[in-house]
Amino acid sequence: MTKAEINRTRILEDPIGKTLMRLAVPMIFGILSMVVYNLADTFFVGRLGNEQLAALSFTFPVVMFVGSIALGIGMGTSAVVSRAVGKQDYKAVHRLVFDSLLLGLVVVGILVAVGLSTIRPLFTLLGAEGLILDYIVEYMQTWYIGMVFVVVPMVGNNIIRATGDSKTPGMVMVLGAATNFTLDPLLIYGIGPFPELGIQGAALATVIGRSLTFFIALFVLIFREKLLKLTIPRLSELWASWKRILYIAVPNALTKMIVPLGAGFITRVISSYGPEAVAGYGIATRVEFFALASLNALSSVMGPFIGQNLGAGKTERVGESFTVSRHFSLAVGGGVFILLLLLADRVAGFFNTDPAIISVAALYMRVVSVAYAAQGFYMVASAGLNVMNRPLHAASLSLIEMFVLSVPLALLGSRLFGTVGVFSALSVSYLTTGILAYLVVRRVLAQARS
Repeated sequence: MTKAEINRTRILEDPIGKTLMRLAVPMIFGILSMVVYNLADTFFVGRLGNEQLAALSFTFPVVMFVGSIALGIGMGTSAVVSRAVGKQDYKAVHRLVFDSLLLGLVVVGILVAVGLSTIRPLFTLLGAEGLILDYIVEYMQTWYIGMVFVVVPMVGNNIIRATGDSKTPGMVMVLGAATNFTLDPLLIYGIGPFPELGIQGAALATVIGRSLTFFIALFVLIFREKLLKLTIPRLSELWASWKRILYIAVPNALTKMIVPLGAGFITRVISSYGPEAVAGYGIATRVEFFALASLNALSSVMGPFIGQNLGAGKTERVGESFTVSRHFSLAVGGGVFILLLLLADRVAGFFNTDPAIISVAALYMRVVSVAYAAQGFYMVASAGLNVMNRPLHAASLSLIEMFVLSVPLALLGSRLFGTVGVFSALSVSYLTTGILAYLVVRRVLAQARS
């Protein structure tokens, strides 16, 4: 019996709460390790100079855009593969694994060709010029060439997760982040035998770290799980697979792009209160990421759990998993709220000593954290709806949260009550979206049972 078959048995038969926690814990470390990528590059490049740091900042939207596409394909693949695993249709699994990785390579080819030919005009359009633009070219030329190591591992790790194995993807993510963190100073500053590459070294360190995850993912899929078989598909088979994957991938990718866009709007509103307010908001959002890490991890494993149980026809376990997740969200969200209510000033003070910055960060933590339980369940519900073949429902929830609630209410709240109004708007949007997610999930489950 392969590891995938053992995991399938446990997902379909073990107690639901225990199973979800077993799957989620490794992903907490994997998700947090992704922060290391950004923090390491920002820290080490920042020591080169303001121009290099500004150049790196300019690249973030493009990197996030590509990441959104890769994550969308990965989530689409995870949804269809997990259902096939649940049905024990391993012929379909093998077909979907090969076709999804091929789709990733095709997307990479298009993005690399377009990206390399548009670096200067694109970033000039974004406002970069002079020396900063030259640094951007240095960074992005290396990053684009190594893009295959960014996109394909995201697809591969989602496939592995779809089999019920979250430990391997979590470990791979941590290993990639550790490699990047280690190589950054060596390649940027030219320590020891390494060449001094400056900002290009940061891109190369990222590519090498990602390439490690690329080869590990391929090794697991080919040799351990024996899920990747190099059988050339007929065009009709390939298109059938791609349609199933893209039906979930496209709304997901667009949804992921909504988040940074909406955050940019909120930042613009906050900026009217001065740089201290922006700094405090930045600190608070980073704390929020850590505070929601366990709920984010839970959402990342809900797809494989629900997919396999749906494939096996165990609809009742799907409904129970949402109940367990709702209770977990309430417990974690409530606990975080109490802690931040009491310790927000100390937590903010850990990052900065400016009283004005601490005041804004602490205010955010106290006001917005009251809705973390609802936000956690929304994340879980969104992942579940995707694998239940309701990607438009999930995308609609994201659109509602950001552009129907957060941005308009933040503008109104800012005009009426200042920063308190902005943060209260975010809290209201989290709470409302969480309630809507609960109602949508309840309706979808009722339809699935009928």
